[in-house]
Amino acid sequence: MDKKGAVYLVGSGPGGLNLMTCRAREVMDMAEVILYDQLPGEEILSCLPAHAEKVDVGKYGGHHTREQDEIEQLMISYAKQGRQVVRLKGGDPFLFGRGGEELETLRAHNIPVEIVPGVTSAIAVPASVGIPVTHRKYASQVTILTGNEDPAKEESAIDWDWLAKSRGTIVILMGVKNLGKIAKYLMDHGMDPATPVAVIERGLRPDQRETIGTLETIPGLAKERSVRPPAVIVIGGVVSLYSSEHVVSR
Repeated sequence: MDKKGAVYLVGSGPGGLNLMTCRAREVMDMAEVILYDQLPGEEILSCLPAHAEKVDVGKYGGHHTREQDEIEQLMISYAKQGRQVVRLKGGDPFLFGRGGEELETLRAHNIPVEIVPGVTSAIAVPASVGIPVTHRKYASQVTILTGNEDPAKEESAIDWDWLAKSRGTIVILMGVKNLGKIAKYLMDHGMDPATPVAVIERGLRPDQRETIGTLETIPGLAKERSVRPPAVIVIGGVVSLYSSEHVVSR
């Protein structure tokens, strides 16, 4: 009987081997092929099993080593060869990781799929510096959104008017490039310019760095400090709980 292939959509967590789930480690160790990007971080990527075929499908500075349809075709091709394929992503595969699209494609080709959840950086990275995304005093809801979308575009998928008036925490991933536009758009729609903001670069990695300001000041501070992705942006009262003394050991 021919060996049956399968694909595992694996979330590696926010950074570092100690924050991967046990199941993520298990499937990574038994994988015959690993399709990875750069977001899992050097510590995890340096520990990929030697026996596995490793394929870099990451995005670097806006340059895609492989387009999304190519990545999906690779998964299909390897699985149909009877191989065990891990698609390794940072954070959780279903939070802005295009895991949902990949799941649909694999199902359409009758390829067995297992989803291996991961701890998302949207919660873990703020927590590493003492910022809870919800708090009874500050926020009873949290909204997580992609910052890749230009807030000024004509057909935005994000309700910026509602967002600016909401009383919860806003967490933005992939938003460094558009930080100035996002801040202006939120203020233009009524958000208080004094709202606290934290930008946490390279979360849970040895060179993690935090920039703290307000909605009004954060674009200038980010420019002054040459803030670069990857970074998690947190907007809301919970940022006032930030403390550099609570940065985890890394």
